[in-house]
Amino acid sequence: MAVYAVGDVQGCFDSLRRLLDRACFDPAHDQLWVAGDLVNRGPDSLGALRFIKELGASAQLVLGNHDLHLLAVRFSQRPQHKKDTLQPILNAPDGDELLHWLRRQPLMHAALGYVLCHAGIPPIWTQQQALSLASEASAVLSGDDFVELLANMYGNQPDTWRDDLVGLERLRLIINYFTRMRFCSQAGRLDLKAKEGVDTAPEGCAPWFKWPGAHLAQPVLFGHWAALEGVTGQPQAIALDTGCVWGKKLSMLRLEDKSWFRVRSELA
Repeated sequence: MAVYAVGDVQGCFDSLRRLLDRACFDPAHDQLWVAGDLVNRGPDSLGALRFIKELGASAQLVLGNHDLHLLAVRFSQRPQHKKDTLQPILNAPDGDELLHWLRRQPLMHAALGYVLCHAGIPPIWTQQQALSLASEASAVLSGDDFVELLANMYGNQPDTWRDDLVGLERLRLIINYFTRMRFCSQAGRLDLKAKEGVDTAPEGCAPWFKWPGAHLAQPVLFGHWAALEGVTGQPQAIALDTGCVWGKKLSMLRLEDKSWFRVRSELA
């Protein structure tokens, strides 16, 4: 069995299929880990979502910000953005089935000596604490009160973790760390406005994986940050998003031998 980890697909289903063919991926024996943002902006989000769901135990998806945006559009009337390509999912006869499956996917996955999440882990959390907090938020997203959370999920405050945070503010910040973070301070204060490369860090901030206190006890596989172009300078921080939806490449790592597989975007 081989385990592959792929970066942000964002509806580029043709690129994903070509990438899996290049790696000779066999769902009967292999497993595919998806680092979030499976959907949106690309041409076939519905096909990508159906495919990963149909893989069953052969796939492990963690939620990204675009996946959560899709859920918020459907269940809490969040407006779509001009560049969204979500309507085919919303119109599909199996759309609600797919979306209820999607909301039950985790924010973080740890196995085989690796951690998988969409944006990263703030330097103030241990890996065990991150797993516990991810499970806390996922329990609400997969439970009966998920609509209230989706309706109150957006916002940049609070921006710094405190153990005494409660309720929707606590959940919002957990989700922001896991799905939106790029830069933060050493104390974990998020800056969610800067989105470019590491040299654009706001004052007092750095990429989350650069801080000496970053708890990278195991290699962290993450997406979300296409501007990194797959380069972090940190062997324990493995950036998977290489800008497929922006016409660049879709990248995938085979964990067993650290072999990379890449294809040019279908949008190139």
